[in-house]
Amino acid sequence: MSRVLHFVLALAVVALLALLLSSNRKQIRIRFIVQLLVIELILAWFFLNSEIGLGFVRGFSEMFEKLLSFANEGTNFVFGKMNDEGLAFFFLKVLCPIVFISALIGILQHIRVLPIVIRFIGTVLSKVNGMGKLESFNAVSSLILGQSENFIAYKDILGKMSRNRMYTMSATAMSTVSMSIVGAYMTMLDPKYVVAALVLNMFSTFIVLSLINPYRVDESEENIQMSNLHEGQSFFEMLGEYILAGFKVAIIVAAMLIGFIALIAALNALFAAVFGISFQGILGYIFYPVAWVMGVPAHEALQVGSIMATKLVSNEFVAMLDLQKLAGTLSPRAEGILSVFLVSFANFSSIGIIAGAIKGLNEEQGNVVSRFGLKLVYGATLVSILSASIAGLFL
Repeated sequence: MSRVLHFVLALAVVALLALLLSSNRKQIRIRFIVQLLVIELILAWFFLNSEIGLGFVRGFSEMFEKLLSFANEGTNFVFGKMNDEGLAFFFLKVLCPIVFISALIGILQHIRVLPIVIRFIGTVLSKVNGMGKLESFNAVSSLILGQSENFIAYKDILGKMSRNRMYTMSATAMSTVSMSIVGAYMTMLDPKYVVAALVLNMFSTFIVLSLINPYRVDESEENIQMSNLHEGQSFFEMLGEYILAGFKVAIIVAAMLIGFIALIAALNALFAAVFGISFQGILGYIFYPVAWVMGVPAHEALQVGSIMATKLVSNEFVAMLDLQKLAGTLSPRAEGILSVFLVSFANFSSIGIIAGAIKGLNEEQGNVVSRFGLKLVYGATLVSILSASIAGLFL
């Protein structure tokens, strides 16, 4: 089947699955969906095929390589020769740099650069996505601040949000990733696919949410006051808080990896003993048709489906480690499609992270988010499928 037919099929499957759980099909506005899709296709070609786009990706990648080299200075001072000798590689080379990137984000937030960027890009997006400014700002702030800290920026208006808006805000946070861990992703995946996924996921989120959770925003609801995340704090108070927050993220990711990898290994052994097939093997068969629909060649769809499912039940880092084990055995097309799919927070553990973050700011809204937790994962996974399918069209 040609790439175009595969893409059309993937588009139809995503649309059908979104419509199955749509909250109000009569509110769907096709014009904005088509508009978003055209823009996303142009951006996918730009970042994956054009010389200018690939040049931008190289520049972005080189910037993060430089930042990671600065981060290594701090890691080397604390851990000495362990880093130079490649010991505890994943923790020292992949997770520890999150602390430095988090500190940089804190500085840019403190000097008011990020709020200006969020408002500018969010305002532009609101002109083309048919959604409110709040939803558009949230898409950008989620990408920069991460799914937990992001909601602090909206703490003063959380209690006034409708159920529809809470779903959109939460699903957007789950469908994107934090800039603080982009550097970590770039040590595990081709930077080209990481950058493409960051952009594609933002537009795919708007498309999927326009189908699964359509609603109109009243003009009276558009007076948005984003809160200052660290109001009243001195520069060094803020810096210390962001550094600790970055280290907390690194430790949480490390703990999740230890637990999930051990659990999956145990399940693989148990299923192999009882059923003669590993747990991941079974998951591979479940996700096989999804991988094929996305454009993965049929003979590789089982392996790719297994990694996709692993990401859903654990997290993206576990899945990326599995992908690294297959380095060189997958075709560039399959690897590219899978890489784009993996760059998001769409997994079951994110339900607790997002609901917990919101509950800490507004208990009632936190309970609302908990109740539609499975629908959040469903919508965010459709976003990843759509982004990967669009990438597959140009790979």
